[in-house]
Amino acid sequence: MESPAALASLNALSHQHRLAAFRALVQAGPAGLAVGELRDRLDIPPATLTAHLNILRAAALVSDLREGRSIRVSADFDQMNALITFLTENCCGGAPCATTAAGDSNLDTSTA
Repeated sequence: MESPAALASLNALSHQHRLAAFRALVQAGPAGLAVGELRDRLDIPPATLTAHLNILRAAALVSDLREGRSIRVSADFDQMNALITFLTENCCGGAPCATTAAGDSNLDTSTA
């Protein structure tokens, strides 16, 4: 991933509703969610969701598939993983990282 694509992805995720939508789609897995189901989960107006999904689409973070009269939206896991790889490239300058993939710190944080 190049910097312009990373910036587009980060910009797309920098809004509360877009981040919530993307996280819901990641949780749904490759099958994604119907737009109506996503709207119900997020409890936002249809036009607002459409605008947010358009921004996520432009950043290539989501894609959709028409199923009859409904549209199913899913997270683009390749793009998500490319963003994560971009952000963690050369992490810690090649030294062992202070945190694990699960976010647990290897540092002693106990108070003495």
